[in-house]
Amino acid sequence: MTAYNFGPGHPMAPQRLELTARLAESLGLFGHQHVAVEAPAVASDVELLTVHSAGYVEAVRRVSEDPSTPEEARGLGTEDDPAFAGMHEASARLAGGSLLAADTIISGRAVRAVNFSGGMHHAARERASGFCVYNDVALAIQRLLDGGVQRIVSIDVDAHHGDGTQSIFWNDPRVMTISLHETGLSLFPGTGFANETGGPDAPGTAVNVALPTFTGDAAWLRAFHAVVPQLVGAFQPEVIVSQHGCDSHRDDPLTHLTLSIDGQREAASAVASLAARYCDNRWIATGGGGYDVTGVVPRAWSHLIGMVTQRPVPLSTPVPEAWRTYVRENYGVWAPESMGDDVDVWWRSWEVGYDPADEVDRTIIATRKEIFPLYGLDPWFD
Repeated sequence: MTAYNFGPGHPMAPQRLELTARLAESLGLFGHQHVAVEAPAVASDVELLTVHSAGYVEAVRRVSEDPSTPEEARGLGTEDDPAFAGMHEASARLAGGSLLAADTIISGRAVRAVNFSGGMHHAARERASGFCVYNDVALAIQRLLDGGVQRIVSIDVDAHHGDGTQSIFWNDPRVMTISLHETGLSLFPGTGFANETGGPDAPGTAVNVALPTFTGDAAWLRAFHAVVPQLVGAFQPEVIVSQHGCDSHRDDPLTHLTLSIDGQREAASAVASLAARYCDNRWIATGGGGYDVTGVVPRAWSHLIGMVTQRPVPLSTPVPEAWRTYVRENYGVWAPESMGDDVDVWWRSWEVGYDPADEVDRTIIATRKEIFPLYGLDPWFD
């Protein structure tokens, strides 16, 4: 999986995957009797063509074989997505991980699966974007649909708007895409506002909560719980597919949200609860953004793995000393000592009331006004 490598200095460092796997293993998350770790295959062109165009896949193959011939019109060979030898195979393997997850859900071999190497939510049908070449989230959703699933909710909590996934299912009434992200006024890709609500055949299936810059745990969780559970309950999905980019953390170098590990763990727990309540536990979780390679990503995604495997890691758990020593010896930095950030993530319920002077509340009500009436919900009180 670490072959997905844009080169030295690029924020999407493959080491974050290796460190996450090493930490999760140190915490015993892979050793539970009911947990299987499986190696994904490289997704075939036939599979990739379920959400990407033939011309685009061909372009990725060309650039992969000869990185000296970028195709910037398709987002290949740009500053965000530099061309590299083997780009097609590496990207298609990440996609294969999420396809494997979908297959295990369809077959009933598993009820939950996680591909923390995935979450490439910016890739569109015809174009690479934002460090993403093939959209594994969309591929997993499409595989589920093709396998007979009738309704799917995609929940995206990355600091960046899940624009690629939204665009692919913009006019599909079977898929609701929900994205909570830093406002496009201050962060790439500049989209994801409340008035983006879905195509003519699927009104209300694109849901966007564009959070103000510097939003922290309490306000983020207030927004999540004021929008997501109500709409998941109204849509009644059979499976939830989620994207857990952890670049919303206060230490992330590329974004401006100020969440803690504790808040991100709470978000994963909330998604897990929704899957249990509405989907008979059927849930596929993916990774995504996250650019504090040693301090944030491994802890955040180990918590995610714990939630998926229904063996949550307590926030007070010490980070295994052997893992911290490995980080110090190989990366020259001191890793955190605890699996949490020791913060209070108490959040104010929407039921307490709407505050028009609060910027986050104005964001919440904008989304609720756009979407809730389409499902028979009251934007003020439900």
